[in-house]
Amino acid sequence: MTGFLDAGRPPGLIPTDRDSDHLLQAPRPTPLEWARRRRNDREARRADAIRERAVNRLSRLGVQWKVIDIAELGLPAKNTFLAIGPGGVFLVTIKQHGRTRVRLAGDVVQIDGRRLTYIAEAKKLADQAAKAMSRTAGSSIPVTPVLAFAGTGVIDVHGLPKGCVVTSYRELDYLLGAYGERIAPSTVSKLYSIARHPVTWADTAPRAQVQSYTWYSGLTAADKKGNGR
Repeated sequence: MTGFLDAGRPPGLIPTDRDSDHLLQAPRPTPLEWARRRRNDREARRADAIRERAVNRLSRLGVQWKVIDIAELGLPAKNTFLAIGPGGVFLVTIKQHGRTRVRLAGDVVQIDGRRLTYIAEAKKLADQAAKAMSRTAGSSIPVTPVLAFAGTGVIDVHGLPKGCVVTSYRELDYLLGAYGERIAPSTVSKLYSIARHPVTWADTAPRAQVQSYTWYSGLTAADKKGNGR
């Protein structure tokens, strides 16, 4: 008896319609997985909104300022920016608190009953940036940490921290602009070049490689004019 083969459906390669429907159906997520996925999506949208607000505020500083998302430099920090302009070099960290009240007492930040290490984290990142840029430039480059809160909740201040500026994200452009003109435009460009160069952020950059990157032309990195805030 001669068998019949359907060229469109070779046996053993394509399942039957019933099996096909069973295989193509994606497994239904459990209630816990569904809730976790929704929470992650909500947090991702919130982070994107925070980033957009911060970028809009920093963009108001004008073309004389250079702003870099440090994630582009390979540093593991979200919503953190390196701002370089006439007023100096600043490491701006954005933290979201929504409608929750923020209590600030020195280096202690308390939100919703929890004590958070935002101040210490901002100082650490700024110190890392200062050391990396100073190593490449061959001159001391101070980096000021700035912690900016994004939200509508009240910020109660019972004492300002030392070595870190705390503000609302709505005041970022006014705050940084208030530092005046401490460094010349040419130095701003040089510092921006240092910040963008890969050798600056390499953990184990050979000394010869750092020395081969020459950015200066007889001017110091701290090209200050002497006027303060």
